[in-house]
Amino acid sequence: MVLTLPSVRGALTPDRSLADLTWLRVGGPADWLFQPADREDLAAFLAALPSDVPVFAMGVGSNLIVRDGGIRGVVIRLGRGFNAITVEGGRVTAGAAALDAHVARRAAEAGVDLTFLRTIPGAIGGAVRMNAGCYGSYVADHLQGATAILRDGSLRVFTPGEMGFGYRSSALPEGAVIVEAVFAGRPGDPADLAVRMEEQIARRDATQPVKDRSAGSTFRNPAGFSSTGRADDSHDLKAWKLIDDAGLRGARRGGAQMSEKHPNFLINAGGATAAELEELGEEVRKRVFESSGLTLEWEIMRVGEK
Repeated sequence: MVLTLPSVRGALTPDRSLADLTWLRVGGPADWLFQPADREDLAAFLAALPSDVPVFAMGVGSNLIVRDGGIRGVVIRLGRGFNAITVEGGRVTAGAAALDAHVARRAAEAGVDLTFLRTIPGAIGGAVRMNAGCYGSYVADHLQGATAILRDGSLRVFTPGEMGFGYRSSALPEGAVIVEAVFAGRPGDPADLAVRMEEQIARRDATQPVKDRSAGSTFRNPAGFSSTGRADDSHDLKAWKLIDDAGLRGARRGGAQMSEKHPNFLINAGGATAAELEELGEEVRKRVFESSGLTLEWEIMRVGEK
């Protein structure tokens, strides 16, 4: 794409490979990668960018497959100017680039319980956009407000109700880039919260392939969640169990594999392409449907051209 782009204070890189920016280490280039210096830089860039140029906000690539053909338009990735964390009373304000784990730890040190964030991979912007959750708690349960720069460069603060949260989803407008979020948590003893987080880490490490190149859970649990994203105990359908029952634990296609340790984790076992990862995922969906009559929905976001 040949474009005359607005001047910026941050970094604007043409034809930038995205493979090294994703946890799965696959994917083609973005036409442009923009790393804004601060929210004013981001707002001015979006306001001046032609409205027909696609914009994709990318976090740390923890829940993402970038296809081998890359992404047309501008990919926006927030960095150091967007990772501040402050705690006042029971309210925690975090920049969108702050890692979920760091926010959980800083909150715990201040006696605020946001421990559910500790084992969620990725950064706050993605966690808010996708209503991330763990151990029965979701972003929707704690969010007080989210600040975003819209595609036209204007700034808007979204209330929790305006976010349109669902299970692993929100209704954030197309092209909007979250820059900051405010959370509230229950008070807790810092030492107790630290112990809880260590227990969560031990449980995660015992059941998930944390040393492999993965993008977290591949498929959503097919039922058992309300429209607000909260668990419904009347259902107990788990994606990993459906995959396991279909005989797909450890299934491979090229360098792509469904983890032996946790069959709902799609991993790059070595030299995988984005196509192999996505094709294996689609084969799993087909085989699970044949086995159970249920259709698994992707939790990993897949973007770009094949």
